[in-house]
Amino acid sequence: MRTGLAVLVLAAIASGCAQDGGSDQVTPAGGQQPLDAPPARALDSYATKLRAAHAARVAAAHRWGLRKVPRAAPPAPAQKPRIKTRKGFEVDGHRELDLPPVFTRVPTRDKVVFLTIDDGAEKDPAFLRMMSDLDVPYTAFLSGYLVKDDTRYFRKMQSKGVVLNNHTLHHPNLRGMSYRAQKREICGMQSYLERRFGKRPALFRPPYGSYDRATLRAAKTCGIAYAPLWSQEVFADHWEYREGDRKLRPGDIVLTHFRGPEQWKGTMADMIRRFLNKVTAQGYAVGRLEDYL
Repeated sequence: MRTGLAVLVLAAIASGCAQDGGSDQVTPAGGQQPLDAPPARALDSYATKLRAAHAARVAAAHRWGLRKVPRAAPPAPAQKPRIKTRKGFEVDGHRELDLPPVFTRVPTRDKVVFLTIDDGAEKDPAFLRMMSDLDVPYTAFLSGYLVKDDTRYFRKMQSKGVVLNNHTLHHPNLRGMSYRAQKREICGMQSYLERRFGKRPALFRPPYGSYDRATLRAAKTCGIAYAPLWSQEVFADHWEYREGDRKLRPGDIVLTHFRGPEQWKGTMADMIRRFLNKVTAQGYAVGRLEDYL
């Protein structure tokens, strides 16, 4: 961002100097400004906005106790990566039936990870303020029975650009349940989300990461396109890893939950601090998962 800002500012300065008395500058008849004046003003205005946005980010990082300012996410890729089911995560007939892919990482060279938050049990207003102040994207996977007592909280989240996705109505372990029962859980949550929040999502995460062929068949019938799982899980006081080397990789999907001190050794703000301090120290930005799908 600093490099881009420098280029913009230099361009604005150069253009401005030309207007202010360069020997080859010609002022049109009638005392009008040179034709290149508006672009120079636009560049200067854009540079000012960039500086203000960065200053706000620095102040927010200090206010929320972060060690460093989080890196800004890269723009959404013009060409979306091809998402395939992770090896070993397939079900019988996965490809032939064109079932939603199950994956733990997005194939990308961007040094970016994705934060996903499950269920909806804790409604911490400080968490909403923190994520808004820091402008950090995340994706929510909600269960209906945990959301219904405070839909206003999740509407606030949605108003900030967070996509509210499907995590079933009642959070059962779906594996082994009948196709009809699984369809009720998944399609029922699709209808609930549309009724309460105005949209049927394309993403579904099975509770506990547990699924079978019937799960993915039902999900597809209900309009689901993707079934993202996770590579790592972050808590208020520790991390857990799917891979043995315990490393972050580009495109990793990180799981956490809407939890508070009753279940954790800390708050959601403590969890976000741990998460951001780690990914920022390792040179990663936090991206918006839906931008890559």
